[in-house]
Amino acid sequence: MRILIVSDAWVPQVNGVVTSLQALIAELQVMGHQVKLLSPTDFRSIPCPTYPEIALVWNLWRVGPAIEQFQPDCVHLATEGPLGWAARRWLNRRNLRYSSAIHTRYPEYVTARCAWIPLRWGYAYLRRFHRRSQAVLVSTEHLRNELCGWGLQRLRLWRKGVNTNLFHPEQEARDAVQSGPVFLYVGRLAPEKNLEAFLDLDLPGIKWVVGDGPQRKALEQQYPDIAFLGYQHGEALAKAYQQASVLVFPSRTDTYGLVMLEALACGTPVAAFAVRGPLDVLQQGVTGFMHEDLGHACLQALALNSERCASEAAKQSWKVSAQEFLAEQPLLDAELQQILI
Repeated sequence: MRILIVSDAWVPQVNGVVTSLQALIAELQVMGHQVKLLSPTDFRSIPCPTYPEIALVWNLWRVGPAIEQFQPDCVHLATEGPLGWAARRWLNRRNLRYSSAIHTRYPEYVTARCAWIPLRWGYAYLRRFHRRSQAVLVSTEHLRNELCGWGLQRLRLWRKGVNTNLFHPEQEARDAVQSGPVFLYVGRLAPEKNLEAFLDLDLPGIKWVVGDGPQRKALEQQYPDIAFLGYQHGEALAKAYQQASVLVFPSRTDTYGLVMLEALACGTPVAAFAVRGPLDVLQQGVTGFMHEDLGHACLQALALNSERCASEAAKQSWKVSAQEFLAEQPLLDAELQQILI
């Protein structure tokens, strides 16, 4: 099958959406499908104001011809940005079917950056974008229930996975750290990640921050005793997880938090707030500890069993995730779908 994925999020961005799409495409290709990704790298773009690592495509009139040229059997809209809107408009005008996904809590992120924008406006934006999608894919049951309460329809479950060939326990790496417990953060350095809730904690040992983003310079100046390691990839990222004692996940707005699953696969327990995202990934007192006092959660997570964390994470594979994705894809043409059924 010829599968077209349209995404405003792609390399060089480093985030859960990009990681998920990379893993999905790889698995679909192994299954024998031909996959094409339309991303900002295929068009002309400008940096997003206040968030320059995000590229905003402006020559959107090229999106329709690109879809026509590939002649896909199905189309998936991964993001609600300019590319997603342009593809949606082109498909709707031709009464063609497609699926879409909600990867992030877009309304909460917008309100966190611009407090004058009501949360309901963000959800109205989501409802409009996904209104004609045949299947709106979400990561967890909790998120599906929450979005249903905001009026979104045709919500389908598409769970994420983890690459256990890359992310696995390595006790020697953890033993090599001689400075006491290592509390690790992995992710974007941006306001919606609530990073100060972690950085302000009085904890034993040391703190590492892996990632980059618009807040990095300010945070480095504000917290000179904390190690800011920038983006890490592949084996280097796996080693950071393996050396850490606890992954600290301070976000209150993430829909899932793929880094939690990656850390667990390396045998590293997670400390987090008891909110959507952690509640869907963690088992309280087994793979992580969740509490409104994040410092308390960090100290409790230190005592959790590393082997149990790794064994629980190993149950979730990208192959199963890709199969769930494929099962929800409508064929582009409704009449053709009826014939095949």
